[in-house]
Amino acid sequence: MTQRLRLAATTLGTLLALVGCSQSGDQAQAPQQAPADDSAGKLDTYRQLLRIGNDEMAVTMGKDILNRYPNSAAAKEVQETLPAIEKRYTENSEKNRLAGLWLYQVSPMEGGTQSTATIYTSQPAGEDRVRLVLRRHTEWGQNAFLFNGGPHGFVCKGVCSIKATFDGKPGTISAFAPTTGEPALLFKDDKGFIAQLEKAKKITMDVTLQDGEKKVTLVFETGGFDPAKWQAVSKSPAKKK
Repeated sequence: MTQRLRLAATTLGTLLALVGCSQSGDQAQAPQQAPADDSAGKLDTYRQLLRIGNDEMAVTMGKDILNRYPNSAAAKEVQETLPAIEKRYTENSEKNRLAGLWLYQVSPMEGGTQSTATIYTSQPAGEDRVRLVLRRHTEWGQNAFLFNGGPHGFVCKGVCSIKATFDGKPGTISAFAPTTGEPALLFKDDKGFIAQLEKAKKITMDVTLQDGEKKVTLVFETGGFDPAKWQAVSKSPAKKK
């Protein structure tokens, strides 16, 4: 190859290299495309969720629209309805949570049939929980009592007075321990206690446990109690002599 041809080839190679670098640099500096605005589609989904009454998913979708497309027409529409939907969802969620704290059962029991409404303490929690039980029995009638599922019961000599609050209002509950030795405290005025419970959202009771005579405050979130679910039971027919 002559010197002139070698010089031309070198010059062409240099030019091609420069062009390649220039194109690569242009591609690197090119701005990334913004994601597609699908707020209209999400708004349509939000409207459908409202129509079928799915508040939970509607709140989630509405917040997503506000976060991702704050200046869109979709966000403007969502802002007009979301606060009320979120408030309703929060209130219903709390109502369902409180209702779920209660357990209602009807079952055979020694001497007849019993119907119970039971709730555990919110505090203390875990293995230290104590039960509040409302019971109707075909033979024994109606009772309200505390039951400690652990090996120890409550300190109560004769009739004792439990310091209590009903939605912060102070009160007292007269109670006694069963003579049969169960780890329980039975309330003397079950009707009066149940009447107060039906109006209260939270009840506290100060008790002393036999385990080291430990003093604890029992907290019951009773606002979800449904009297209709605590079934009545018929009294057993009198036995013929």
